[in-house]
Amino acid sequence: MQEPLLGAEGRDYDTFPEKPPPSPGERTRVGVLQNKRVFLATFAAVLGNFSFGYALVYTSPVIPALEHSSDPNLNLTKTQASWFGSVFTLGAAAGGLSAMVLNDLLGRKLSIMFSAVPSAAGYALMAGAHGLWMLLLGRMLTGFAGGLTAACIPVYVSEIAPPSVRGALGATPQLMAVFGSLSLYALGLLLPWRWLAVAGEGPVLVMVLLLSCMPNSPRFLLSKGRDAEALQALAWLRGPDADTRWEFEQIQDTVRRQSSHLSWAEARDPHMYRPIVIALLMRFLQQLTGITPILVYLQSIFDSTAVLLPPKVDAAIVGAVRLLSVLIAALTMDLAGRKALLFVSGYAVGWGPITWLLMSEILPLRARGVASGLCVLVSWLTAFALTKSFLLVTNAFGLQAPFFFFAAVCLVNLAFTGCCVPETKGRSLEQIESFFRTGRRSFLH
Repeated sequence: MQEPLLGAEGRDYDTFPEKPPPSPGERTRVGVLQNKRVFLATFAAVLGNFSFGYALVYTSPVIPALEHSSDPNLNLTKTQASWFGSVFTLGAAAGGLSAMVLNDLLGRKLSIMFSAVPSAAGYALMAGAHGLWMLLLGRMLTGFAGGLTAACIPVYVSEIAPPSVRGALGATPQLMAVFGSLSLYALGLLLPWRWLAVAGEGPVLVMVLLLSCMPNSPRFLLSKGRDAEALQALAWLRGPDADTRWEFEQIQDTVRRQSSHLSWAEARDPHMYRPIVIALLMRFLQQLTGITPILVYLQSIFDSTAVLLPPKVDAAIVGAVRLLSVLIAALTMDLAGRKALLFVSGYAVGWGPITWLLMSEILPLRARGVASGLCVLVSWLTAFALTKSFLLVTNAFGLQAPFFFFAAVCLVNLAFTGCCVPETKGRSLEQIESFFRTGRRSFLH
């Protein structure tokens, strides 16, 4: 029998059998691989991550331009620049907080589509800005949209994807976010800062148009008692030749067992709080690696170093390397496993895409909407603290001070990965949840 998740012991432990259930389930997985609709639905959703990545690094070429602006209303001081860079993360935290409600109220798909409203408004404000308040409000609105999509999209993708390709599809949110950042860096070489904001409107519009043709998550529909719609959505995602009965019954059984509202007493149950605590710590530690302030101030960082190439070009090169790294992660995480990549790879291959995927995989269904929003809230409040203080710390102590801190956090992350992070490769969401429910040897003790 295959070694159980996290090395738990027990002779009657059979949560994850070595072979998948009988032929109906196997036929379902084969049917999904032959059907391209699940990939189309994933692409439509992750366009929201493209906009998120684009908006996140918008300040990288814009802050240097505004620091030398001839318009006194737009000329930024160091303190104003730190607010312009960091206020995005406050908006993202608010977006994560709203996702705690919207994820389960509107559903994953409609919540993603709703994010287009603040995103479009934010880009419009920045494109037509005539004062600092318009820039800050625009950044906060695009941040709100980013925080909302960051909580909703990984959950939507994990719930529509089959186990055989969930790792690859689960990496696409991070892949598209990195592609969005690279697109901003590349356009920054060609366009003035106002037109960069105008260009950000395009992907938002395409996302809404495509998602309007995609189905809701079958698990969400079942949780709302809309069984016929759920079966129709699953059949659409898996294709006409797939036998979806086994998968539908498995999802239906899980949802039925967890259809009631989560009480405080149940939230204190180990099988509920352990995966939530793991997800929260992963999001917290991911941000402590310093990725957000580095990306937000990337061009300014290169400005302060003795690099040979122009800072704009260096930023674009970093974006290209990140894109290649996330692509490698998407292609290998279903082969090498999530935990192995967290150990041996850099941020863009490991802690970037995999922590988002693991969050959507391990959170219990009954708490998934609220817990994913809480994870995003914690993540972006941490990012705000780092981003707001980064320029002030570097001005006072030099660039080496924050980078020594980020290096120390990476060592802590290695220890956390070894003792707390589960391996979920090849497991269905129901199997992963069943593991936490068994109460076998705890990995948090």
